[in-house]
Amino acid sequence: MRRLRIGIDTGGTFTDVVALDEDGGGLVTTKTPSTPADPAEGFADGVAKILALLGAEPADVAALSHGTTVATNRLLEDRIDDLGFITTEGFESILEIARQSVPDGYGNSYFWVKPPRIVPAHRVRTVGGRLDHTGAELRPFDEASAVAAARWFREEGILAIGVCFLHSYADPSHELAMRDVLAHEHPDAVVSLSCEVLREYREYERSVTTLVDAAVKPAMNGYLARIAERLAGRVASRLLVMKSNGGVLSADEVARQPITTVLSGPAAGALGAAFVVSHSGHGSVVTLDGGGTSTDVAVVLDGEPTLTTEGSIGRHPVKIPMIDIVTVGAGGGSVAWRSPDGALKVGPRSAGADPGPLCYGRGGTEVTVTDAHAVLGRIPPHLLGGEVPLDVAAARAGLDALADRLGLPVERAAAGILEISAWNQANAIRQITVKRGLDVRDYPLVAFGGSGPLLACRLLDVLGLPAAVIPDNPGNLSAFGLLTVDVKNDHVRTRVVRDAELDPALLDEIYTDLESEAAQALAREGFPDDRRRFARSADLRYYGQAFEVRVPAPAGHQDEAFRAEVVSRFHDAHEALYGYCYRDDPRHPVEWVNLRVSGIGPIARPRLTERPPGDGDPSRALTGTRTVHFDKWEETAVYRREKLAPGDTVTGPAVIEEFGSTLPLHPGFTAELDGFGNLVVTR
Repeated sequence: MRRLRIGIDTGGTFTDVVALDEDGGGLVTTKTPSTPADPAEGFADGVAKILALLGAEPADVAALSHGTTVATNRLLEDRIDDLGFITTEGFESILEIARQSVPDGYGNSYFWVKPPRIVPAHRVRTVGGRLDHTGAELRPFDEASAVAAARWFREEGILAIGVCFLHSYADPSHELAMRDVLAHEHPDAVVSLSCEVLREYREYERSVTTLVDAAVKPAMNGYLARIAERLAGRVASRLLVMKSNGGVLSADEVARQPITTVLSGPAAGALGAAFVVSHSGHGSVVTLDGGGTSTDVAVVLDGEPTLTTEGSIGRHPVKIPMIDIVTVGAGGGSVAWRSPDGALKVGPRSAGADPGPLCYGRGGTEVTVTDAHAVLGRIPPHLLGGEVPLDVAAARAGLDALADRLGLPVERAAAGILEISAWNQANAIRQITVKRGLDVRDYPLVAFGGSGPLLACRLLDVLGLPAAVIPDNPGNLSAFGLLTVDVKNDHVRTRVVRDAELDPALLDEIYTDLESEAAQALAREGFPDDRRRFARSADLRYYGQAFEVRVPAPAGHQDEAFRAEVVSRFHDAHEALYGYCYRDDPRHPVEWVNLRVSGIGPIARPRLTERPPGDGDPSRALTGTRTVHFDKWEETAVYRREKLAPGDTVTGPAVIEEFGSTLPLHPGFTAELDGFGNLVVTR
């Protein structure tokens, strides 16, 4: 019997599938249209298609990993209904108070109105009882008010409930008691507890993160149940789901904390890019994942994507460990439109998979970025090797109408659409680099996804990047990334204490507890003692600062040397991020805030082998020419990527095509295939 590992990434337009035959059969990739009405249908179609291509049986599937946007889309589209909130008596206004920060400043407005609350005020109920910041009980849990709150939600028919009591990160007993009351009085409710979702301080962020978890839990659990139903009797392998923190977890565990999947798909792409380029000597890069609806950008430093706990999805702050990703509505399906003042705009609205761009011929009525590429000849008149024929004439007719409204020639309107889309992507890259204190000119760009390579040459010009790397099978890199990641879960505990007053015994106690929690989670995932790894980290700050810097903590006993090493790493990290630190300055003492442990269950990664060089003549990959518009219309050479060999160099203008993506190589640029099958684009 064969051993197949399958990765499936569901995007806005296509569902990408990659299968790895662990018995030496290599990688096989394919795509199938996404099914927005029920993504589980597209997932099942992808499994069936890849098995048919391989001539394999369902019993051959040893592992099945999935990147999903179900939770993300629910938050981005603000589809949050029938949600209730239970908090500590006297703190019912925590969601109104929120934070005083104003996104992007006040701009040209004199007033800024806070966005709508995630839970309306009339759906908040409070419960008596109080803890202090150390977890000591000041007033006992009031069961009578808890019962009254549970019964009110039951009578109102509110099924999703978030519970966040003051200082429950220090002692979860009151929240656990509230769960017992809800289980007895309102057994149909789906409940999220802050002590399980995010056991760290900052009541507003902890409350919203818990409520987001409760809001997406019914949709996510229903989606996972539909997948299980479609796979029942066909694939025996358990389902692993990609998490925002760069690890995977079994569907059963994810169902308990669906908030951990809010950046599931984009995280897989960044990890896949990090894995691929690490073999080619590129340890630090900017990644760009271009899809049908959006483009996601991230930074990989020394082979690892950067992490953050200060992320947000839509208007909701989500304070969980996640790969630091900036998303912009600039994908292949982004709609081009004329603003009331007559300017050309692109996105953020997308035509998606259904009806999709005009050239898809599925009833689309609006011009998209893909239509502009098609009209200019920069993509072939079909996608997926001919599976999806394109109606270029329909795209041309739509662009003619838009160009007429703009008073522009059709070629200039199409080029303008692509230019605006490129600048939208460039601005996202600046956010993830320049705003983080990184010089964007120091990092090659790794462009992947179906639409990722299409604007790579223009981004090199706009940003001054040294090179662009287009991995092999770029359209399926996110699905491939699912096969490169370990099982991973994160555990955190808040203990705010100044460094001078810190008892190493306290560190030892907390890290021991966190590693015990992590070990139990890995045991549920089936990892024995000898296959469990633990990574420690800590959040520190200077006394008086509002936010922390996370640094890795060394393994071993928590003694004075351990403490001093972590503090030294904090000073180094603070200086790297902000340009200064207060090392050896007693006026600015260091404060410990959060201690963290990641439990990791290693999974065997694919092996990338270096290819033998060719004869340096790319003409073997030449399939002909077609008229393409860059600066002008001209006959342009068209190459098939799979026929190129390491050492081959293609000079622009040219178009390099493959199954899942296309690279338009502008005049003045060259693309060379390296030993691992990556196209390296330079001026």
